[in-house]
Amino acid sequence: MKKIVYALMATVTGLVLLFSYRTSTVPESTSALADDPSSGVATVPKTTATTPSTSASTSSGSTSNGSTSSGSSGAQTSSSGLTDGTYTGQAANTRFGPVQVQITVSGGAITDVQVPQYPSESGRDQQINSRALPVLVKETVQAQSAQVDMVSGATYTSTGYRTSLQSALDQARA
Repeated sequence: MKKIVYALMATVTGLVLLFSYRTSTVPESTSALADDPSSGVATVPKTTATTPSTSASTSSGSTSNGSTSSGSSGAQTSSSGLTDGTYTGQAANTRFGPVQVQITVSGGAITDVQVPQYPSESGRDQQINSRALPVLVKETVQAQSAQVDMVSGATYTSTGYRTSLQSALDQARA
């Protein structure tokens, strides 16, 4: 009888601890997230509306290792601080392979995001990244920053993506 009582107490304690565990590491001050029910991922709303300019001058150049690119000297810089051009972030090494992000800035806004390098060795890598990368790209264009939510089940890819994206954004602001 004593063992049953201990087993029940341990189960109740375990359930209380399980349900009280906070899974989010987002600070309370950034709780204004808009949920996208179709993707199952919270997205960060834009704080400023920017419209890409069609008269913006863009050109790009990259080094042989693909770690840097810059816009032309006559490229526009907008109030967002981003200079028009194409920028390739440094490849971020993850447990399953490198992740590298390339952004295109036009009119001071991120208009396109490419992921030229990501883990794709195994079928599982391909399955995870075929689901995660489109979500990360969509959120990047919406957020216009590296402050995008990680995709559940693709933690390593999400971390590498955000690191490489921040590297590309740093280049666009330089």
